[in-house]
Amino acid sequence: MTAIDDRAPSRTDRPDSGVSLPSVREVLALDAMLAGRPDVLVGGGALDARVRWVHVSDSAGVARLLDGGELLLSTGSAWPASSEELHEFVAGLADAGLSCLVLELGTHHHEVPPALVAAARSFGLALVVLHREVKFVTVTEAVHRRIIDDQSAALRMREDVRTRFTGLALRGASADYIVAQVAQTLGAPVVLENLAHDVVVAEVPPALEEELLTRWEVRSRLAHRDASEPDWLIVPVEARGIRWGYLVALPGPQHAAGRTNIVEQGALALSLGRLTEGDSDEWGRIGRRQLLDQLVRGRFTGHSAATARVEAAGLPIEGAQLLGVVVTGVAPTPAAADDAAGRVGGRALAGSSPVDGAGSAMLLSLPARTRFDDAAVEAFCRGLGGDPERVVISIGSSGTGLEAGLASLQEAIDLSRTGGGRTGDGPQVRRVENRPLARLVTALRDDHRVIDHGERMLAPLIEYDLARSGDLLVVLEAMLAHPGNRTAAASASHLSRSVFYQRIALIQDLLGTDLDDGEVQTALHLALLVRRATLG
Repeated sequence: MTAIDDRAPSRTDRPDSGVSLPSVREVLALDAMLAGRPDVLVGGGALDARVRWVHVSDSAGVARLLDGGELLLSTGSAWPASSEELHEFVAGLADAGLSCLVLELGTHHHEVPPALVAAARSFGLALVVLHREVKFVTVTEAVHRRIIDDQSAALRMREDVRTRFTGLALRGASADYIVAQVAQTLGAPVVLENLAHDVVVAEVPPALEEELLTRWEVRSRLAHRDASEPDWLIVPVEARGIRWGYLVALPGPQHAAGRTNIVEQGALALSLGRLTEGDSDEWGRIGRRQLLDQLVRGRFTGHSAATARVEAAGLPIEGAQLLGVVVTGVAPTPAAADDAAGRVGGRALAGSSPVDGAGSAMLLSLPARTRFDDAAVEAFCRGLGGDPERVVISIGSSGTGLEAGLASLQEAIDLSRTGGGRTGDGPQVRRVENRPLARLVTALRDDHRVIDHGERMLAPLIEYDLARSGDLLVVLEAMLAHPGNRTAAASASHLSRSVFYQRIALIQDLLGTDLDDGEVQTALHLALLVRRATLG
């Protein structure tokens, strides 16, 4: 793990070490080097070492003059002769961080000492011989030109990255978009987590969600504490002494602008966004809304991956019971949704209501044996805030596992779309177990035969309303919601009784059926529920 700490000394503004520097392999491919007919005696992974500079020396004590990352050009004129001394000589070069040792044959050495090859192989140091004499100054100029050109390009790219993320911050880009831009720039998965190590936004390929996000909180805490994930790059999101969370880049390819620089720029843009938002919970709102929307719309590769994502967001799945809940009549903040869930000993994954703007859909996780009875619902609603007289809460059936939880959420969504009058003071509570027809529609919502039934039953009314901007479907729904009480149905339709009766007569004529027939009413009620579910 690479963690960036605000207490660390300031660093020189240059690309990450090794990112913009050519490898030994790339240096050997330069024309100036090829002119010497290079022959690699020790290569393999050693050829991937980065070359920071070129040094020319024949001294046996050259190691003390090196800073690391150099390619050493030499004729070997002052090198030691014995095998033991050659071994110590190479050991010193390796300890100094030399990237590659290049020996020109012909002037002082007509062949390579076997002890030199053995020592280079022992220390994993790239060893190359030149069979033809070259001007070392020409090689040095060529390599340095390549290094300077690469670093100039890297600095330009760093400036492009800085400009891009500064622009995002100034335009008020959302947290999820900034995280997506960081991931796209890096070509690697990126996670934004809060201080509790819950995932706020995860820009992760769907095929890798289960692998990367399973047990995220545990893995993240360990990575912060003891670097158990050495390839993670963790940068705090903070400003003015306030830390809100961390931006975590998972393993990916090197980048010319520097992976650390890119993540730092993304974290800075996120920090500026939080300063602009003040005390609002924009992170929670965006992360939960997006995740809930993906779950409801089935935008996940499998239930195992979705479970890992949900648990990474802080919602317990294993060993918990899940309930789908839709609240309308009040628009709770993410903090209010958390407070409401906490009052009944649970946690909630909340998003905007699919029914209207003033509401919220939630996947509620409760301890296995907790009862979400009327008393618990009342406590839950107190945490939501708003006027309890306006609140309607629709509750799906309880289940275990994410698949059952999503089915419960769909039940709650479908139930929230049905009508129904208020039954007393305080919040109106609808439970799917008390609405068997709505529950049946949820179970059969994707069956083409049920959809076809709804279309055939309601087609004359739909066509009439579309052609004349009519309200026959609304009137029919009100009538079915108040069977046997036409006065209440007229009031729910916001029509006078005489106009309401005219509408009912027209509906009967268009459908060619008796609306007082119980079986007809059931069939029409089913058709309306199917239409609401499929249009939602």
